Amino acid sequence: MGAAAIDLLYWRNVKQSGAVFSSVLLLLFSLTQFSVVSVGAYLALAALSATISFRIYKSVLQAVQKTDEGHPFKAYLEMEIAMSQDQISKYADKILLYSNTCMKELRRLFLVQDLVDSLKFAVLMWLLTYVGALFNGLTLLILAVVSMFTLPVVYEKHQAQIDQYVGLIRTQVNSVVGKKQQRLPEKSPSST
Repeated sequence: MGAAAIDLLYWRNVKQSGAVFSSVLLLLFSLTQFSVVSVGAYLALAALSATISFRIYKSVLQAVQKTDEGHPFKAYLEMEIAMSQDQISKYADKILLYSNTCMKELRRLFLVQDLVDSLKFAVLMWLLTYVGALFNGLTLLILAVVSMFTLPVVYEKHQAQIDQYVGLIRTQVNSVVGKKQQRLPEKSPSST
């Protein structure tokens, strides 16, 4: 993750983090009530209403003050936004590599190249059926966004206590696992 993303998630700039967090959450909650097409159309209409209103406001202000400042979005209109062929090739290569890797892994799992890995995948899919029955995808996405913006800050503020409890849990798990391993009978070599 980039430094900007880490600063955003750790709330280094509260206004910026709050704006991003509330915008993403508002978008996700909107998607729970409306279709993607409707939400996209409403967002586009809101942005268009804001830019048209600002353009008319600046035009009226220029007419009243008799100034010639020009188009209020001139700097943005002159900005180069086209992607270069190199950038497109770089992203296309990354997408191609990721897609091929995923297809090979799925082929390996579904065609049971390794029985243990395929069984693990089957158990994961079975568990996901229960998760899917409890939550839909948007709910999980909302929980992920809320967690991304809260857990790093909570951990940073209470790191000592959290590390202490995690250490206790690890000790308990290790002692239970150690006891189970001690109870397992050792196989004695057969005498021939």
